[in-house]
Amino acid sequence: MTFIVNGPADGPLFLFAHGAGAPADSCFMESIALGLAKQGIFVIRFNFDYMQIRMETGKRRPPERAPKLIKQFEDMIKKVTLQKNRAMVIGGKSMGGRMASLVASQFEENGLIEIKGVACLGFPFHPAGKLDKLRIDHFPLIKQKQLIIQGSRDKLGSFAEVESYHLPKAINWCWLEDGDHDLKPRVKSGLTHAQHINQAIECLSQFIKATLC
Repeated sequence: MTFIVNGPADGPLFLFAHGAGAPADSCFMESIALGLAKQGIFVIRFNFDYMQIRMETGKRRPPERAPKLIKQFEDMIKKVTLQKNRAMVIGGKSMGGRMASLVASQFEENGLIEIKGVACLGFPFHPAGKLDKLRIDHFPLIKQKQLIIQGSRDKLGSFAEVESYHLPKAINWCWLEDGDHDLKPRVKSGLTHAQHINQAIECLSQFIKATLC
């Protein structure tokens, strides 16, 4: 796995994983990472193995199964810990955020005590069009602080849908009005994608600092 780092090395540490279809250097990941860096956050991004192979060969590959992705995320945490030896918030975009939350739910059995918080941007609460296949059973097992930044009309978990899930009340929410899975609002909303990205950066920065400082 290759590191992409942004921000001051002595800043609060955020380990940031990509979504299923775009790599760590995608426009979305870059915008969030650079925005956090300006807020004094030290951001480390990485590609999961399947995405790294895709980047090197140019051939599209589907994500690996969750157990392999979880193991790769855990390996990255251990690598970062060996180099930095400090607490961190972990998280990601969509699939990356889901894997981070699964890692956090298992942190005690895996001995990953460095994880102090989990932040997810566009959490995929269910696969597209499959509202009955929920991915929420592990949330009560997460003992760290949690933040979920979600567009209100996200097709993988809209405000109306998520409100009915009865998730733990301790979760911190940042709902972005009319935002889709990439946090992008429709033109008719009068809002812009840039505004939502900036709001996401602000919410994420405040959460990371409050968790680690």
